[in-house]
Amino acid sequence: MANRLLSILAFLLLVGDAMAGSLPDPDKQLDIALILAVDVSSSMESDEQGLQREGFIEAFRSSLVHEAIASGLNGRIAVTYVEWSGVKDQRVLVPWTVIDSPAKATAFANQLTYQPIRQAGMTSISSMIDYSHKLFDELQDASVRRVIDISGDGPNNDGRSVTAARDEAVAGGVVINGLPIMFDRGANTDQEDLDQYYRECVIGGPGSFVLPLHDPEQFAMIIRTKIMREIAGLGEKRDSLRPLVVPAQASGPSMNCVTGEKRKEEDLQRQEKKP
Repeated sequence: MANRLLSILAFLLLVGDAMAGSLPDPDKQLDIALILAVDVSSSMESDEQGLQREGFIEAFRSSLVHEAIASGLNGRIAVTYVEWSGVKDQRVLVPWTVIDSPAKATAFANQLTYQPIRQAGMTSISSMIDYSHKLFDELQDASVRRVIDISGDGPNNDGRSVTAARDEAVAGGVVINGLPIMFDRGANTDQEDLDQYYRECVIGGPGSFVLPLHDPEQFAMIIRTKIMREIAGLGEKRDSLRPLVVPAQASGPSMNCVTGEKRKEEDLQRQEKKP
């Protein structure tokens, strides 16, 4: 019983430490406000979700990430961890936390270790992007760069157009980066060209980039690399990015940005035809 009480007390202290820096002081500039938007839709298997969560935990415990934060102009970032699925399913697991030391980065990681793994339903990337406006508003212009880091294993299939949500966010000064999860699952067509889908339909803003993940054992390394790159503000070369706004007269992107919605509609039609 005594050990259990000590464990609970230790947990509360860790949470208190992290929560103490939840909202930044507007007089102290941040280098980046980073939303970690993590897919928990039904297509994500439980073991994959566990590896994904552990990847973020390891990243914020990594000395390399600590050094990247410290090397910023202000040495301070704000991070929040959000799980998302369908249109109305966005859940903040760790609220905005200012990280300006290894101890606070570790406290952020420790909060994630106590959160249960869950599996939800549809995939609404667009709704997660829309939800991010509300989260950024909580910061009261305390950061130079506002970045949404979206990880997912399928295209948008719920809610409004993902390109409309993306373009609105980019027009407001937000950068969207993508981590498409592309494990080999045999006949899973949702992951076919998912990196190209993210590149042409999801990401946007100066220096935005896609970092695909093909091996579940590389979760920790890829997530750490991605976060370090975002903190440092290092994107791809400009000529490798799609234009922020596609001109009306242009032929448009080669990727069908409503492929997820069309597949969902086809599935519903097949179900209706069944006796």
